[in-house]
Amino acid sequence: MGSTLILKVRICLKPFKPFFYQGSSAFYTLKSSPMPLSARFLCTRHTDPDPGGRQKDRRNSGQTDGQGGGRNSTSRLWEEELRDGAGKGKGKSSTLWQRSSYPKSVFAAGTAKRTTEMLKRKTSRFAQDEDQHEGDPDRRTSRGAAMVKPPDRPLSVADWRELKESLGNRERFDIQMMCALFTSGADLDIAKSLLTFVAMETGTLSYELLLRYLTLCVSGGHDAEVFDVFDIMQGSFPSLDTGASSLFIKSFSRTERWREAIGILREVKKVFTPSPRNYGDIIAAAMVNGDTATAWALYDELMENGLSPHQETWGALFKEVRKTKEEKEKEAEAMSLSDHQERLLGIILYMRNNQIYPQHNIAISIRAWFESLTGQRWTGSWTSANPKGVCRCCGSELESIQLTAGEYQQLKDRVMTDIIQGPDVFKKTTPEELEKFKMFVERKPAFDVVIDGLNVANINKEKSKQSETLLAVVSELHSQGLTVLVLGRKHMLRSSRSWERHNMNLIQQKAHCFFTENISEDDPFLLYATLQSGNHCLFVSRDLMRDHKACLPDGATRRLFFKWQRGHQLLVDGYVTAGRKVHFQSIPSYDTIVQTSADSWHIPYDDTEDRSTYEVPQRWLCLTTKT
Repeated sequence: MGSTLILKVRICLKPFKPFFYQGSSAFYTLKSSPMPLSARFLCTRHTDPDPGGRQKDRRNSGQTDGQGGGRNSTSRLWEEELRDGAGKGKGKSSTLWQRSSYPKSVFAAGTAKRTTEMLKRKTSRFAQDEDQHEGDPDRRTSRGAAMVKPPDRPLSVADWRELKESLGNRERFDIQMMCALFTSGADLDIAKSLLTFVAMETGTLSYELLLRYLTLCVSGGHDAEVFDVFDIMQGSFPSLDTGASSLFIKSFSRTERWREAIGILREVKKVFTPSPRNYGDIIAAAMVNGDTATAWALYDELMENGLSPHQETWGALFKEVRKTKEEKEKEAEAMSLSDHQERLLGIILYMRNNQIYPQHNIAISIRAWFESLTGQRWTGSWTSANPKGVCRCCGSELESIQLTAGEYQQLKDRVMTDIIQGPDVFKKTTPEELEKFKMFVERKPAFDVVIDGLNVANINKEKSKQSETLLAVVSELHSQGLTVLVLGRKHMLRSSRSWERHNMNLIQQKAHCFFTENISEDDPFLLYATLQSGNHCLFVSRDLMRDHKACLPDGATRRLFFKWQRGHQLLVDGYVTAGRKVHFQSIPSYDTIVQTSADSWHIPYDDTEDRSTYEVPQRWLCLTTKT
């Protein structure tokens, strides 16, 4: 924060005596430090006599940033504000694959968002739920900050006091004002004058206020100021929380003092597992400064901790950095060029094995890296696949969406064990009903299509046309010569306005039917019948099965389930109208996953922010080489 603020602090604190930690006081006995005493006595942690107590191990953070237990909610809020962030059908079922124009599909990237926006436009209302946050202190602080208008210039101590009094001497005035300064992107000198006022008023600066000021400095790129804050906080507090440590790592990593961030990371590891963001910031710094050995060592450590790297980290590893001749020679001693290439190819294979899609900017870096390889003639192009699963650029046929026999058996076994016969089987049905259904399926021929009757009947909003809607869908599939199973509930057999007896009789003539108890779930029966019928069998339902996929024990099995689902789930396209042909959304013939052959790579990438987790990209990076 520079000599000017330090000088002001010295002057304003001359009349004050030193504060020491006594019992539950908010102030601490400060350790010896080469810093000026006046600066060191400024700082106190807010109200917690045990700063180390707020740091907890997050070793099971997995996909998260690992920044939970050690950080209070205010720190989390501010740190987060800094972050930038089908094989072809066979036989009589083959006609189903061409039921709609490509690529209209519920699994296509952006479909969920477009559907949501359409529904919002139709209803002309947007959901707002503020009540659930009434008890959140950070929400109160944010609201308070929104009500506080920051000044447009640095203020004197007297001016700040007058401003505070005009606002009713509100509690946490300093915190709310620093929030407002951050939100408005105010000049740093205004924040400095606020610190001087608080020091003059209270004789100290709280840990929380310094953390807010630190956030403002980091977000504004004021790294020289961050260095001063680091010295003050290190000399004044026994330990730093996760939010402060992460901010220091971020700031140091983008300066010539980036190696000091490794030391901060080392201190963090004594208390909890650092986050992927912590590792990523230093890895990016190491790559920019030509230290690939350090970058890969930290990357290995990140992976060994079971963390998932941020895509920016991959981008940094793929980005070619200009180096001097001496730097290249030093790098060659630490890691051969071929080793570096193998590691980068390993990242792409990691994306394949974990069904991860690189963002567009990362795909650009991957393309640039391939094209820069010495002695190899790689050419990259942005493209898409046609409905038959052929790359529009190079003409290569992409991998089939259909599971192999081994994959299918593996998935079938896991679904039977973990979904259909799982520990909560009694919540879905009764053992007697499940056994009855199994015997029913065994006595019937293998089905071509299994329909979730109640789900399909509710496609149209009019409740009086439920049986009519279901009959239209069944009739369309029956007309194609398919063996159809309709799963329903017993109340559908009772004649009513929604379930006309004539329609239900026609449905039972055109399809095999099984009606469960009204309290039973349909999905386990649907999955069982579909998987038992064989790899050719499709199912019709609007349910995206996310809860059932979550029941599977590991990521590999969940990815198999998603692949099988995309290759076997039929969804009715639009509304069903009496007398008109029923259409279904297209099912892709190819898998959307990183793929490679002897002379090509095909990498699906995200070119939109609209993709939900159950959707897949539509754009590909095609990389080919001439040997």
